[in-house]
Amino acid sequence: MALLSVLLKILSGPSIGDAFMELMLFLGPLWVAVVVGVVVGWAWKPKWVNLGREKLSSLMSKEESSFGFSSLCSSVPSLNSLKMQLPSCISWVSDDGGCKDAFGGAGEEMMSRPLKANYSGAHLEREKSLAVTGEDLEHLCKVVEEKDGGPAWIKMMERSTPNMSYQAWRRDPETGPPQYRSRTVYEDATPELLRDFFWDDEFRAKWDDMLIHANTLEVCPSTGTMVVHWTRKFPFFCSDREYIIGRRIWESGRSYYCVTKGVPRSTVPRRDKPRRVDLYYSSWFIRAAESKRDGRLTACEVILFHHEDMGIPWEIAKLGVRQGMWGTVKKVEAGVRAYKKERASEAPLSQSAHMAQINTKINADYLRSLENNNESSEAEAETSLEKPSGRSIPKFVVIGGAVALAFTLDRGLLTKAVIFGVARRFAKIGRGLQ
Repeated sequence: MALLSVLLKILSGPSIGDAFMELMLFLGPLWVAVVVGVVVGWAWKPKWVNLGREKLSSLMSKEESSFGFSSLCSSVPSLNSLKMQLPSCISWVSDDGGCKDAFGGAGEEMMSRPLKANYSGAHLEREKSLAVTGEDLEHLCKVVEEKDGGPAWIKMMERSTPNMSYQAWRRDPETGPPQYRSRTVYEDATPELLRDFFWDDEFRAKWDDMLIHANTLEVCPSTGTMVVHWTRKFPFFCSDREYIIGRRIWESGRSYYCVTKGVPRSTVPRRDKPRRVDLYYSSWFIRAAESKRDGRLTACEVILFHHEDMGIPWEIAKLGVRQGMWGTVKKVEAGVRAYKKERASEAPLSQSAHMAQINTKINADYLRSLENNNESSEAEAETSLEKPSGRSIPKFVVIGGAVALAFTLDRGLLTKAVIFGVARRFAKIGRGLQ
């Protein structure tokens, strides 16, 4: 009724021109409000608008990936023969008693493209069920390239012997224990020797006097993934520590990405002593390197990343690491030389050393795809901090429209308080988008 009375008052003006001008002044702000409403509605459109398009694209991508995997298997008949030759994880022991055969026995196959483009959803689910997955490889690649987004590394030590050179760094993240990075170059050593050396738990007991007990909980012969249980001796003022470690190796040429990390396993009950270490990460990147003697590729470079929460105050732990670091490095180097002699004697390989030779093979294209993913993720993170395009509304449109509405429609239709309240709310939203 109020709107009808206003219109009648306008039409009863002295002349048609005056009535037209009054009508335009009345309808103008309404059109401004309509335009503002359309702009706001489009800027904050609901997610269901794109739901149909997203479902269609996801169905198409599933069909493409399924077609790609079936085409790959049909075009490479050797995959079927490889699957027949490898046992279907006969010695794999898992919590549910099932077989975790990642990629259907093709764990040693060369990946020519990113993992998600090569395998169907079922195979990706099997990959995720492993103790160590492709996400761990991606993380190791990031820290090797120093693109993981962590704080800068602080140099701690640089020493050398005639047969070895060593450098070490440390950094303190905002949360979590101190992290360590080291680079060691061993003369007259191959990447394969160092790969097997770090995996060989049976031989480790001969040079690592902190290792009290080691046994294997799970193995998967098709991927080389293992879960091992360690007990390590600590100083007299600390109780011993136990570790449940998942580990796996990826190979690119003669370069090896070796991941070991703490994993939960309900099959091993917790005890008061030894105390379990849940947060544990120790991974290597191993490759051939130039010898400082003659420049030939007869040396081996090992880049190690390590951190763990042993339940000791971190400042005390840092002091202990700093004091005992060089002695530990020399002990490891002596173990490498002893291991080299044992391997030269053609002694039989231990189970863990044999598992170290079962690697998931990747090539340079796959590694480049990981680097591209890292760069795109960094770009998206930077873009998300900027103002979203196409969603900002000029302040003068919102405030100007509100002022016009307030002073033109104050005839019983809307109150100034309501209009200015809405204007202030939209102005705050506009500031939030900038």
